This record gives sequence, C-alpha cells and structure tokens, in this order.
Amino acid sequence: MTHKNTRLFGFAVLPLLLGLVFFAASLTPSLIPRPWIVQGALAGLVTAIGYVIGQLVLAAWRAIELPRLSGRAAVVAHVVVAVPVVALWINNLTKAADWQDSIRTHVGLEPTEEFHIFAMLGVALAVFLICFAIGLAVQWIFDILRRRLYRVMPMRTANALGLILATALVFFVTRDGVIRWVFEAMDQSYEAAQDLFVKAPPAPDNPRIPGGPGSFADWGAMGQPGRDYVLGGPDAEAISDFTGRPAKDPIRVYVGRAQAETPEERAKVALEELKRLGAFERKVLIVASPTGTGWLDPGGHDPVEYMHDGDIATVAVQYSYMQSPFALIFETQTGLEQATATMQTVYRYWRTLPEADRPEFYAHGISLGAWSSMYSFDIFEIVNDPIQGALWTGPPFPSALWNKATDARNPDSAYVLPLVGSGALVRFMSQFGGLDRDAGPWGRLRIAYLQYASDPIVFYEPNSVWRAPQWMREPPAPDVSPEMRFMPVVTQFQLVVDMILALAVPPGYGHSYSAEDYIDAWVGVTAPAGWTEADSTRLKERCGVEWGLGCRN
Repeated sequence: MTHKNTRLFGFAVLPLLLGLVFFAASLTPSLIPRPWIVQGALAGLVTAIGYVIGQLVLAAWRAIELPRLSGRAAVVAHVVVAVPVVALWINNLTKAADWQDSIRTHVGLEPTEEFHIFAMLGVALAVFLICFAIGLAVQWIFDILRRRLYRVMPMRTANALGLILATALVFFVTRDGVIRWVFEAMDQSYEAAQDLFVKAPPAPDNPRIPGGPGSFADWGAMGQPGRDYVLGGPDAEAISDFTGRPAKDPIRVYVGRAQAETPEERAKVALEELKRLGAFERKVLIVASPTGTGWLDPGGHDPVEYMHDGDIATVAVQYSYMQSPFALIFETQTGLEQATATMQTVYRYWRTLPEADRPEFYAHGISLGAWSSMYSFDIFEIVNDPIQGALWTGPPFPSALWNKATDARNPDSAYVLPLVGSGALVRFMSQFGGLDRDAGPWGRLRIAYLQYASDPIVFYEPNSVWRAPQWMREPPAPDVSPEMRFMPVVTQFQLVVDMILALAVPPGYGHSYSAEDYIDAWVGVTAPAGWTEADSTRLKERCGVEWGLGCRN
C-alpha cells in the first residue's frame, strides 16, 4: 500500500487529514461572529483548500522520488497521523459555539444559542463536495491540454505548460468573465433601481436644495443615497435649539454618478453648485467621498453641522453603486479617479480665494470613501497652501497613506492604535479614545484616523496566508477575542469572511461606526470655537448613539 493508493471513500487520506486540520482551525474566533451557515461554508471551503494543498505535496513528493511507505507501515503511519487530527477536530467542534460567543461578547452582542453544529457540518460537507467537483473539472481540463501538448513537446514541458494554461483559463473565466459580468450586471441593476425610484418623489421646490429650481445637480441622477443626504441632517432651527445661538441651514451638495460621463464633468457640476449656494462664504467646507453605493453616514455628517452652528458646506460626488467590499475589488479605480477630480476641482478654486475670506477646508470619507479621499490628498499640490485637515474613518487596508502613517508609528505604540511622533500631524483614535494620548499640540494640518480594532476592512492582511498579521502578535484590543489564533491559509479566509460580515455588528464595532465616536473625532480635527466637553456629551445624547444614528430633530 502506497501513499497514492491509501484512500477513504475515494479521497486520499493524508490530504483529507490536512483538510480536517484546516476545518478545525476555521472554527476558532476571528474578528466578526459567524452564523452557523457561514461557518459551514467557510469550513467546507478551507477543507477543500487543505485537501488540494495535501494533494500537491504528495504529487511533489512522488515527482522528486522520495521514499514512500507501503503495506503495514503505511497503515500505521496513517493511523498515527489521523488520531491527533481527529481528536483536534472533535475538540474544536465542541468549542465552536463558545468561541463564537467570545467574539459576540467583545463586539457588544449577547451570546447565542443558535449555533447548530450538525447543520453546520452538513453545509461544510456540501461545500467541500462542490469544491471537489470543481477540482475534478479543472483536472479534466488539465488532462485535455497536456495530452494535446504531448504531440508537440516533451512530457514534462507539456505537463508544466498544461497546468499553467488550465490555471490561467480558470482564473480569467472567473475573474474577468463570470465574476466581472455578475458585478457589471449588479451595477446596472443598482442604476436601474435608482432610476425607477426617481419617478416617484418629486424634485424639491426649494432652490436652496440641490436638485431644486436653478440647481446644476440633476435630482434624478442623484439616486436614493444622494436624495437622502441632501434632504437629511439638521436645519438651522434644530441647531439653534441645541446650541442656543443663531444658526444657518447647512449646505449639502451631492452629484450622482449618472449626472455626467466623466469624473471631471461631475466634479465641475459639484463646484458650480457649491458656488451657486454660496458654499465658499461659509466657515467650514468639507469635501466628502461616499462609500461604494454612494451612501454618506449621517453619524459622520450631522454632528459637525451642530458644532459649527450650521455655517458649513459639504460636497460629495458618487462614483459607484456597489457595496464597498465589492467596489473595493471590482471598481477601485473609479472611486480614486472621482475623488481626485472632485478634490482637485474644489481645492484649486478654493485656493484662488482670499485666505482671510475663504472657508476652512477639510476632507472626509468612510470605508472606500476614506481610501479614495486619501488618494486624492496630493501633498505636492497642497504643501504651500494646505487645507486645514481630514477625518478618515474605517480606512481600507490597501490605503497607501494609512499604511505609511501606521508604519511611521512610535515603536512602543500598538499597531491598531498607533502614536506617530508627537501627534502634531496625524492621530489615531478608536471607540476607546486615543486623540488625547499625544504629547504635543496639533500642527497647522490635522489628520485623524477613526478605526476599530475589530474592523476587518481596516485590518485584513493579505500576507496572512502564511504569517500572522502584526496586530495578532500584540495584546488584543478590548473589542477583539483573546482566543483568536493564527493558522496559515485559514486565517486569511476567516478575515475575508469577516470583511463580508463587517457591518453585521452593533455600532461601535467592526465596520459599523457610531456617531459618538465621530463627535470626538470632529472636535479634535475642526476645533469648533467655544465647544466644550459638556456640549459633546449633550450632542451624543441627542444623536441616539446607542443605535449609532445620525443627529435627528
């Protein structure tokens, strides 16, 4: 009996055991709690990946003609390996529900009794078998290709080239074929849905609202996210009622993706609308980049309007219709191009105004909007005439500026909540505070990052396929389970699932940012005149922070 022939129900035993190790590891905690059906899908997928890795190792073993056991020795060796693997698998199954509860309790959720082990096992088996069938199909493609190549080249060359061609074919069909087609269809469906919605509500008759009479912004092109934004937020009466001082109606400008063909054209419309409404005569101007769907978080915008007595204008331009995790993968460039066009267009006009008369200029974005906003932050253009600051919330892990700031942290500071120098330029905060840790005063330009340690959009690590992320090598933050452990390959897929589920937690955890934390962040960045800690406390109470809502009347 050889390695090649040792099989169980048609599956090679050693690769299957490696798959079970991956299965067991997938049950351990990560950043976001997983329902049993999601855990089952994850377990089945990583089991299949472990099986493939095991098969590749055996193939390499045979290819270089290393010694192989046979007969009784092979059986004994397989049993010796199988016993601890099965024991680990059973042990982790018994702990799976408790591990998920350990995540839940750290992200503000109650323990659950709905983690169904046997149903989860059924899902895992189904996913594993589907993946196995896909693997057989790939093997079939490979066999066809290499046999054709045998006619024109040596066997080893044909095998290698056949494998490359089969892999490339699968990759391009899925990545640039089926998957891209699906998401293009989704994008079109979002646009169609927004167009259908346009026909129901009438355009506003108030010329002070974008989309109303005399507006450069097309009401129909905004879609629901834009309409919700320009119609939402506090008015002058609500602000004055809170502050006890005279207030203005905040200016909110939104330009939909369907407004024009190019990012530059949409940015020009936004600038003309800002000028029409007198935005450059306000005290504060914010250029905001929305999420993939075009959404702007009320909790991130309503509070700052209270702080500045409504003497504020905010502008945003839509670039996608997808959820941010999908836009992050499939529409990265569109967000970067639109944010850059918007920032350059508005900034270059702002720069022409007399310094004493123009508004304070800030940049803002959450999630994919934070990434695109950072990308538009051209230090070489603004260095001689800088804006006043930026607040970037939940910055996605690929964000270059965020990575540079994190890498520049002081050696004794935590990866998830860094200290950078004296904090004159860049500061980090979480739901547990952080802006006040820095020793020195703010400089002329204030940049703040609001991020939660339990946010996988921020702390996903592509290299976790083979090494533990830096934050897993440090003491866990209060919102991260201390039982989280690193496992090559498996941790990578756990974090991918975490990104998909990143909003399935209460405000204040994961990728769900609360108004309470925005309030502290905006106070630090914009330093509103006469604002006190008592004002922040009252505003937090008004905003209904226990639900993460924006400030409403």
